[in-house]
Amino acid sequence: MNLVLVGYRGTGKSVIARRLGRMLNRPVVSLDAEIVRLAGQPIPALVAERGWDHFRDLEEQICRRVGAQDGQILDCGGGVVERKPNAAALREHGHVFWLRATPATIVARIGDDGNRPSLTGGKSFTEEVSEVLQRRTPLYQAMAHEAIDTDGRTRDDIAAEIARRWRSVG
Repeated sequence: MNLVLVGYRGTGKSVIARRLGRMLNRPVVSLDAEIVRLAGQPIPALVAERGWDHFRDLEEQICRRVGAQDGQILDCGGGVVERKPNAAALREHGHVFWLRATPATIVARIGDDGNRPSLTGGKSFTEEVSEVLQRRTPLYQAMAHEAIDTDGRTRDDIAAEIARRWRSVG
């Protein structure tokens, strides 16, 4: 079974995944890194050149491939919930943890990161986070087996809680 981390940008998925990989002695797979490898270019360039639909097509292909394997920690991009087949592919052989944070926490954590292309175009970053998070929250709820609040917590504390919960289901 895979341990799958989902959640909005800036909730700590990548950092927590690496810590969990060391704690649980499991390989970590970043779906975004797999997309970059497959596309041969960084995500901002891919989205600018080919659009979000093409990015989501690649993401879905990778979810099917990686989700069919076992024994990994999967660090999913924030928008993996945008397509239902992704949730099905990742849940089939995985236990999904949703990392949650408030919009204020997300904005404070990631600020104006140029490596993260706009999801809404033209809106302020704070408006974008609030709008997209409101739309995605029910999707994260439907996909996740468990939710982990990350506001005001250390990465070590979050990783330890997930590892504890994982050991009871994995």
